[in-house]
Amino acid sequence: MVKAIRVHELGGPEVLKWEDVEIGEPGEGEIRVKNKAIGLNFIDVYYRKGVYTASTMPFIPGREAVGEVIAVGPGLTGRKVGDIVAYAGDPMGSYAEEQILPANKVVSIPESISPVIAASVMLKGMTTQFLLRRCFKVEPGHTILVHAAAGGVGSLLCQWANALGATVIGTVSTKEKAAQAKEDGCQHIILYQEEDFVARVNEITSCNGVDVVYDSVGKDTFQGSLACLKTRGYMVSFGQSSGTPDPVPLSALAPKSLFLTRPSMMHYNQTRDELLGAAGELFSALASGVLRVRVNHTYPLSQAAQAHADIESRKTTGSVVLIP
Repeated sequence: MVKAIRVHELGGPEVLKWEDVEIGEPGEGEIRVKNKAIGLNFIDVYYRKGVYTASTMPFIPGREAVGEVIAVGPGLTGRKVGDIVAYAGDPMGSYAEEQILPANKVVSIPESISPVIAASVMLKGMTTQFLLRRCFKVEPGHTILVHAAAGGVGSLLCQWANALGATVIGTVSTKEKAAQAKEDGCQHIILYQEEDFVARVNEITSCNGVDVVYDSVGKDTFQGSLACLKTRGYMVSFGQSSGTPDPVPLSALAPKSLFLTRPSMMHYNQTRDELLGAAGELFSALASGVLRVRVNHTYPLSQAAQAHADIESRKTTGSVVLIP
């Protein structure tokens, strides 16, 4: 038996229970991993609350971890006991001291990257990679708007986009977060609680609008984000921390021929080659200093409920990591 966080009913952070679980032995094509560090992401909150539906009940949340291989399934080659590996995305279940993983879903971690740093950046970093490089390819001269610019993904988006030569506009809730966003490459910072972000974007862009909006907030910002776009601009809605956006009729996109997408990292890393390419580009960005990861908060895995409460109340910045 090992310890894990399990959810028996949907609800607030209090439904995250610290329990004994049996995880079994790895089968064909699988490995057993003893987790060293586990990334907390807002998608975990969505599953806990029922915004997204888990395939089983009860379930162990979590979609990102780094650990040591402690057993390999029969006949498996290419992995051995003692390997340090990471995964992000499928399968769910990383809020555990140990877990069984498909060997083709994990990647090796460079020795220069610590488990805590890797766990803080795998899902957020590969999300940033596909958002900037494949969903909409940001290039020098583009102007982009990033909501929640001091958050886990927002911070990385600002850094990477700035390195790519884009003009970055970021929205944040406090002056402290504004200072971080400036460090991360935001040339223009909007305190959305004090000023109308649509009006400020129009002012910054001389009413031309931005090429792309990266919106992880959802309901509270969605309509304003559409209004910030230039003709043929891209609306990339990749989260909904404030709730599900209201339905948008196709006719709302017509006046400026806008593009709207609701992408998932799992769909952009469906093949092994896609996964290795995304992870490789992420590790290169870390090694070159393009990305600086802030692990501003760590919690014992047993205190995942407190971590969830803090991230939902916007008490956190940067990345949050759970330590088994």
